[in-house]
Amino acid sequence: MTRGGSVAVVGGGIIGLSIAWRLQQGGADVVVFDDGELGAWFVAAGMLAPGGEATHEEPHLVRLLEASNERWPGFAAELGVDVGYDDTGTLSLAMTADDLAESARVWTRQKLPLLRPSELREREPALSPRVRAGVYSPTERQVDPRRVVLALRERLAGHVVSKRVDKLSEVDAETVIVAAGCGTAALTGLPVRPVKGQVLRLRGEPGLLRHVLDATVDGRHVYLVPRKDGEIVVGATQEERADRTVTAGGVHDLLRAAIELVPDLAECELAETTVGHRPGTPDNAPLLGRLDDRVIVAAGHHRNGVLLAPITADLIAGLVLDGVADPLLEHFAPGRF
Repeated sequence: MTRGGSVAVVGGGIIGLSIAWRLQQGGADVVVFDDGELGAWFVAAGMLAPGGEATHEEPHLVRLLEASNERWPGFAAELGVDVGYDDTGTLSLAMTADDLAESARVWTRQKLPLLRPSELREREPALSPRVRAGVYSPTERQVDPRRVVLALRERLAGHVVSKRVDKLSEVDAETVIVAAGCGTAALTGLPVRPVKGQVLRLRGEPGLLRHVLDATVDGRHVYLVPRKDGEIVVGATQEERADRTVTAGGVHDLLRAAIELVPDLAECELAETTVGHRPGTPDNAPLLGRLDDRVIVAAGHHRNGVLLAPITADLIAGLVLDGVADPLLEHFAPGRF
């Protein structure tokens, strides 16, 4: 298309807004249709951890995750406001010998040196003495997705319209980009399913935790993401369900694992319980690229929507503005299913 062509982005979450921002910067006439639903970004903790989100059996996804992680420092700085970007790093932890056996495979692949319990508590004094071992990942960072979305909306002031799109034929634009998360299935027929996740937000004293913690506790995976203001995001369950019910069992499991890992969390306020739905695909890799001559898809990011926002925006904006598909898109084509 030419730079003067009209573009409509269906979906006002972190993916859709990031794409629209890049298109706007490239001179496109762009509008974002936002149905007002709070997507997965609202619940997400904002961990930027490419090493823990894919396996060596998924080399193309690993490369995409790593490439996007490298772009996050510049992306956050370019937004021009505080979006909670923090590069302190992540401690990945194992509570028991069985937990260590499971985690060690990932850590070995990442080539990270094993730290003893005493070394871990030097970095994070609040850790339980039960923690068996762990590693430090300096390239795994965090950002606050809610702040990112707010900043993107400010950048796109006047270009975001409150509108629910039920059919793509309703959209009057030369190019339509579908970035509607779980709603992508109804609009395109592509296999995007909701994967339920329950997440907690605790409120404690600022500085209680220094790092993002990503741990296996008695066989249960849990992560803790501390914000500078004292908020600590605890997540997340993973269920193949579409309901929005916060369950007693889900909250109990998350709190039990979190407090086992950091006992002082028992004194924190339980400030928020939320449910979100990750948009999953059959292979849990995103759908990126052309569906037909008019429609482009950027959806199905599963657990990686926040992490993949910068590179998704660059790849899709490049496809629209230049008409050329970056080779990175080849393995994520919507037509692969």
